[in-house]
Amino acid sequence: MPGNTSKRYPAELRVRAVRMYHETRPNYDGDWPAMVKVAELVGVSTPETLRRWVRQDEIDHGQRPGITSEESAEIKRLKRENAELKRANAILKAASAFFAAELDRPGQ
Repeated sequence: MPGNTSKRYPAELRVRAVRMYHETRPNYDGDWPAMVKVAELVGVSTPETLRRWVRQDEIDHGQRPGITSEESAEIKRLKRENAELKRANAILKAASAFFAAELDRPGQ
């Protein structure tokens, strides 16, 4: 089932899976075998999902460059706000044009 995994998996599960990965990683020869095992244990459909959670956690904790979850949420909020302001601006322009046309009509 493709889609946003944040809606499919509760935040508590993501936190627990990332913690389990970090705790068990020293027992494996590489990142991927540890991710496969932890994904299997916690019931995540694919280790790739866990890999993305781990990488985002590393970004959020400053261990890896990238956009933090907080920054990403702020960007999304600002994009929504920007879209709303553009809609409001378009409405105001249309209203302004309408009232300007009304003022230009003679004899009313």
